[in-house]
Amino acid sequence: MNLDAALSLTTVISAVLMALMILLQSRGATLGAGFGSSGELFTTRRGLEKNLYETTIVVAIVFVLSIVVGLIIG
Repeated sequence: MNLDAALSLTTVISAVLMALMILLQSRGATLGAGFGSSGELFTTRRGLEKNLYETTIVVAIVFVLSIVVGLIIG
């Protein structure tokens, strides 16, 4: 497997993972918020929610870096 194929595979996998992780984070975007009646209490992230948030940031960085390296090489 050459470097271009590895970068393409890394980009696709990180994009899918990032989309799934973003969809798993349900914070501040309820149906009631669209009508002005948001009854949510915003607190700090703890436990699994914090780990998911931090992992999403790492996957996003891997995604961007794989695109940048692909543009520089290719």
